[in-house]
Amino acid sequence: MISLSVTWDDIGGLVDAHERFLTGAQVDADVRGAVLDSWKRCRSVGLEPDRLLVPYAPGLALDDTLLRAAEPVLQRLTGSLSDVGMTVALCDGHGRMVQRLGGDRLLRERLDEVRFAPGFDASEQVVGTNGVGTALAERGPVHVVGREHFADCLQPFACAGTPVRNPLSGHIEAVLDLTCLRDDSDPLMLRLVREAARDIEARLLEQATQRERALLAAYRRAGRDADGWPPQPAGTGAGRYGEGAGARLGRIDLAVLREKAEELIAAPHRTLDEVMLSGGRSALLLRRQVRGAAGETGAVVEARILGGAGVGPVGLAGPGTVDGPATVAGVVPVPQFATEAAVAVPISKIATPKKRATATGLPGSPTSPPPLPTPFLPSPQPSAPEPVTDDRLLLLGDPGVGRLAVLARRRLELLHEAGIRVGTTLDVARTAEELAEVAVPRFADFASVDLPDPVLHGEEPGPLGAATRLRRVAVGSVREEPDLYGVGDQVGYVPSTPQSRSLETGQAVLEPVLAEAGGWLAQDPARLARVLTAGIHSLITVPLRARGTTLGVVSFYRSEHPAPFEEDDLSLAQELAGRAAICIDNARRYTREHNTALALQRSLLPKGRPEQSAVEVAYRYLPAQAGVGGDWFDVIPLSGARVALVVGDVVGHGLHAAATMGRLRTAVHNFCSLDLPPDELLTHLDDLVGRLDRGEGWAVDSSQADSGIVGATCLYAVYDPVSRRCALTRAGHPLPAVVGPDGTVEFVDLPSGQPLGLGGMPFETVELELAEGSQLVLYTDGLIEDRHQDIDAGLERLRTVLARADRSPEETCEAVLDALLPARPSDDVALLVARTRALGPERVAQWELPSDPAVVSRSRAAVTEQLAAWGLDELSFTVELVASELVTNAIRHATGPVRLRLLRDRALICEVSDGSGTSPRLRRARTEDEGGRGLFLVAQLTERWGTRYTPDGKVIWTELPLP
Repeated sequence: MISLSVTWDDIGGLVDAHERFLTGAQVDADVRGAVLDSWKRCRSVGLEPDRLLVPYAPGLALDDTLLRAAEPVLQRLTGSLSDVGMTVALCDGHGRMVQRLGGDRLLRERLDEVRFAPGFDASEQVVGTNGVGTALAERGPVHVVGREHFADCLQPFACAGTPVRNPLSGHIEAVLDLTCLRDDSDPLMLRLVREAARDIEARLLEQATQRERALLAAYRRAGRDADGWPPQPAGTGAGRYGEGAGARLGRIDLAVLREKAEELIAAPHRTLDEVMLSGGRSALLLRRQVRGAAGETGAVVEARILGGAGVGPVGLAGPGTVDGPATVAGVVPVPQFATEAAVAVPISKIATPKKRATATGLPGSPTSPPPLPTPFLPSPQPSAPEPVTDDRLLLLGDPGVGRLAVLARRRLELLHEAGIRVGTTLDVARTAEELAEVAVPRFADFASVDLPDPVLHGEEPGPLGAATRLRRVAVGSVREEPDLYGVGDQVGYVPSTPQSRSLETGQAVLEPVLAEAGGWLAQDPARLARVLTAGIHSLITVPLRARGTTLGVVSFYRSEHPAPFEEDDLSLAQELAGRAAICIDNARRYTREHNTALALQRSLLPKGRPEQSAVEVAYRYLPAQAGVGGDWFDVIPLSGARVALVVGDVVGHGLHAAATMGRLRTAVHNFCSLDLPPDELLTHLDDLVGRLDRGEGWAVDSSQADSGIVGATCLYAVYDPVSRRCALTRAGHPLPAVVGPDGTVEFVDLPSGQPLGLGGMPFETVELELAEGSQLVLYTDGLIEDRHQDIDAGLERLRTVLARADRSPEETCEAVLDALLPARPSDDVALLVARTRALGPERVAQWELPSDPAVVSRSRAAVTEQLAAWGLDELSFTVELVASELVTNAIRHATGPVRLRLLRDRALICEVSDGSGTSPRLRRARTEDEGGRGLFLVAQLTERWGTRYTPDGKVIWTELPLP
């Protein structure tokens, strides 16, 4: 006897939580997860806690096998609770009560008032949260007390329920429940009901084992009735073969025979199969029916092992032909808890050829199979040697259990295939497509994957519920189904649908009969009625959950499969969805990081084209398929109407490469502001990369030290539109191409130089004169080289594409990418095309001045005259003052010839050059100083000014905006 007595209070404010839930408020912290999920399911089907309509079905009954297994367990459980106010209820697999045992009169009367009695429906969708219906919905044990019940009328009670499963098929055959008044509740109820359910399942398994033994005994009796059962030799056992061909069967052969025998047992319309074995042997498998003394029916599979080394084909006249004697190995009883009896029994002595036709059941049984059909038999070859044969009973079992064994193997194969085929890429949409491809047609006839748009973009999806609109990302189907949503459609599921319930509760939902699923039909009654007419009959929806986040929902439908989805299919669907969800989440996270790196890289690349007149430019940047890299390009205006063209490549991909590219690009801009020659600029950049590669950057802590760049290349060119000369230098970068105005293509013979960061070797500069209208083509190695072609082949293809004189830079970019690149390149590609322009003599004025202070006045007059010729008289005063100050400083402080030059470009440029290598500096003059104010005045009157060095000296330049 067990005494249960405890007072259960509403800890955590269940009364308030229930009221808040009904009003739509958040109550997650106040209610247990399983109870809250049940409340959500009750709300989704439209239950009202104060109004229940409980149907009644008289004459409900359970399977006799289940009743025989449950009866002693229920009697024992009821007896142990005789002094406790508690009832034991046994319900069927739909939640309808069949039996109610025990309990005092008061408890029974109160349960009758709430229709918790035999014949009434206790499923969750009818009466709300309770021990029977919620255990079915959760497919596991539950304990519900007081205010945790959704319905008001059930809140005075406490209950604990658990499913009872068929141990062979896994189907829920019944639900066992203990119910008492709320004040008599005890957590021990859950343990009691679980132990009782396990006892019932154990008895079901024992009955199955006894049935297999009875079938095996029937098979033995058939042989004894024919010739008498021979004694079993000592030392034989299950799976032991006698002398002959069978004794030489290896593990692989045995596994193949076992698998084919299971399939044959599971196929009621097949009687024969032929299996090829190793060593040139084969086996004929024959399926026979067998009936036990108590009416048990089953099937046996007999195997005849044929052939061997040097043995030819065998001619057979029928199933009763046995050539030569056979050794008897005996029969071993079926092992405990086995679903089929796998035994090795020679059959040549079980029944003689004369009696073999009746050896499949009791003598004279009408279930004897017909003779073997001759099309399945080898052609006779009398000249062949006499074969070695070994006839055995291979497998005995229930066809239903054989079917389950075959299904289990196919499910394992499907899971194995899903592990291989799902998640082969880090693309969210493709991963969803792979899930649909794996599921159809082996598991479902139609599969769809719906994801919210944020997941497709790599973002966190946020809470998903009935109000969330999803995007249909993938569809798999054995045939076109026009009435279901297609790829790309937005889907908003109503709260009653299985998909919406899956998203809200995070649990899979099984609808074995869609025609009875009102919540599913409510989505679109007219459309889904046509779906039912087309043959779709059952559905499983599973939320795609990974790392605690719901990413979407997958729906599996069946139409061509005659059998609807079952309980075991639900677990398989969950496993498939779980594996796919991890892959989708990995792809989502990769997409987010890829987009982050891409956004960083694009933020570091040029924004549009800078204002300059030296060249007409067009550019393209294509990120790699594997991720963003460190390719970059730049067009940087320089003093004197010149322009710098830069293309570089940091080895590697990802955030580190993109960040390093940004640092190098910034460094190039800074060095350009100093107007350094190309070789000196790369020398400074090489020194910077070397220091970064050695990890000499600052870090918050030692664990964040710079990880190194690994390598970088760069090509730097400066073009002067006045002289039409271009100076180029490179550090390990591919050769630039020059396309002449006539369409001729030449790759500049430019010394390679070492990649940046190696140091120790100077860089060489090459100067060439470019005709106006020439195109200078700079690019990174991803354009001309990949794993499918070497660099020489890529250069030749590039030469062929560039050999056109009538293209603009934009057209050249398009032609090059179309001809040389696949849709998704394996490496980053940066392409820069610049068509040269010339600043003609009409826009340039230049004077050579001697080092004489008297020439200052003449220079002012010359400037004034030139500005008048250009129509820029309003700039005369300012330019006179600037030119006068710069020429005076050059004569006073410098050496060598002095040159004054005016350029009319986008701005008016005034330059004064001399032979000195010293540069003036801007300073603030004190009150008593006699000098130091001229350069300050120049800086105030001009928009920009600076100094650049030449091989013969320096140039002081200024820019003034044009009116």
